[in-house]
Amino acid sequence: MSEGHDHGSIQDGLRGGARYKSRLLWCFGIVGAYFVVELVGGLLTNSLALLSDAGHMLTDVIGLGMAAAAIHAAGRRQKDPGYTFGLYRLEILAAFANAALLFVVALYILYEAVQRFRDPPEVMGLSMLVVAIIGLLVNVVAFLLLRRGASESINVEGAYLEVLADMLGSVGVIVAAVIIQLTDFYLIDPIFGVVIGLFVLPRTWRLGRKAVRILIQAAPLTINLDELEAALAAIDEVEEVHNLHVWTLTSGTDVATVHLRIAEGTNATAVLKAATTILRERFAIDHLTVQVEAPPAECPRHEHEEAEPK
Repeated sequence: MSEGHDHGSIQDGLRGGARYKSRLLWCFGIVGAYFVVELVGGLLTNSLALLSDAGHMLTDVIGLGMAAAAIHAAGRRQKDPGYTFGLYRLEILAAFANAALLFVVALYILYEAVQRFRDPPEVMGLSMLVVAIIGLLVNVVAFLLLRRGASESINVEGAYLEVLADMLGSVGVIVAAVIIQLTDFYLIDPIFGVVIGLFVLPRTWRLGRKAVRILIQAAPLTINLDELEAALAAIDEVEEVHNLHVWTLTSGTDVATVHLRIAEGTNATAVLKAATTILRERFAIDHLTVQVEAPPAECPRHEHEEAEPK
């Protein structure tokens, strides 16, 4: 049996997340500062809306902190040889935790909205408006810092969705505050709460599902396994494709392993090169292991008789 292996660098998989670590830290700082402002403002004005939004901001602070910490830990060189893949999966765990946190917050928003429909609380519209405008400015800055990174890292995407949800929440609070200030129509507050909750839930569900697929090592949705297997089987002198596994290690890093059985006398190096080219260029898999196997030797037949049991 002959075999060949080819490995790409998994460091590229963290390029998206690590590139935005400093931006996550900036967001963590400004959102954390505004959380304190909103909490104090809610207590001083006795505004349940502001206090609820402050709770949402607290989840943002926690989520941004986890996202930055995960990228920092995953990017460090591990001295322990037991971590053969480093700590890259911390990024996915942080994304899953963010999704779970967002889901709980969205459900709480809906629950709180129902309570307010039954008994709309009186709030100080003008104070609510001032604090909400500050919150909107803070969230717009964080949104712009993270928007590009959300398409490159599932971890940054989780933080981005939290900021986006809170930005929309600030817009809702501003509109509600203006209406309350002009009309004393307090039911507008729970109406916007329902709208925000319904916006957050499906996006949070998609993020959580994506993180779970990575954690259980499901094949990436962007890769058609039947097409990949057929492409490898079409290589000259390849007789069988087996033990094909494709999964995602972390954002931007898909991994594949496969065994290729070749005909007797075939150039294994040529087959390895062809398979590597297919995996990299057609399916964008850079970290891979391809094992090329010679056909099994035929075992000689042995004639034998079985003794009758006594």
